[in-house]
Amino acid sequence: MSRMAWIALACAGLVGAYLALLFVVQRSMLFPMPAYSPGDPGDAAEVVRITRDGIEASALFLAPHAPNGPAPLIIFTHGNGELADFWIEDFEVPRSWGFAVLLLEYPGYGRAPGAPSEKSIMEAARAAYDWAVADPRVDPARIATYGRSLGGGVAARLATERPVAAVILESAFTSVADFAARFLAPAFLIRDPFDTREALTSYRGPLLVIHGRQDTIVPIAHGRELAAIVPGAAFHELDCGHNDCPRQWSTIHAFLNTALYRRKEEKKD
Repeated sequence: MSRMAWIALACAGLVGAYLALLFVVQRSMLFPMPAYSPGDPGDAAEVVRITRDGIEASALFLAPHAPNGPAPLIIFTHGNGELADFWIEDFEVPRSWGFAVLLLEYPGYGRAPGAPSEKSIMEAARAAYDWAVADPRVDPARIATYGRSLGGGVAARLATERPVAAVILESAFTSVADFAARFLAPAFLIRDPFDTREALTSYRGPLLVIHGRQDTIVPIAHGRELAAIVPGAAFHELDCGHNDCPRQWSTIHAFLNTALYRRKEEKKD
């Protein structure tokens, strides 16, 4: 065999080894589960263990501070390096509006059983939604999904599989394949695509996209592309990065009031 043939063979071997390594380690990269110390999530939070068709899911249900009949609900899906418990304090704000909140935990994260993957996370999201619509504290006509970072893919896809009145995406990417391109990972290698772009092509309800202009993890171009998919979507740019953006509660409140009120009136008709 010629020297050039040996070099080509060696290069092919190196590429193959790199792709094989990416395939093996990609889930540990995609799901960097933070350390968790079991504890009381607080008086305001109730730990909900949901079982549907043999699927166990874990979530924190936060009731509104002043319940007045079935409440509108925000189902929140967090980023890949976060836990549901991290968000209890932040969501005190919508609870003060009279909203209930369901903080979904991902399988294998925190107190949740199982192991994370797109399949297991979506199964947990469906189970959580189905639990919520059956709970008398929740108004099933006024449910919004709110996904941050990787959770944006969960929130968008859930909105195509279950009736929701609105979707909020914060610092979300178009797909894991697009995100992983910087690691020279081909799309066919991606085990958990979380294709937010594809999900939104099937969604035509109210959409609010929030993204930081200084986001170096998920560049703002992702947010702009997602907002452009859904006619009439609202796009809100912030002067921040990926993990330092303050919650835009006033913008979110105005958006949800309009979207959820419209959905409730449509249900009446």
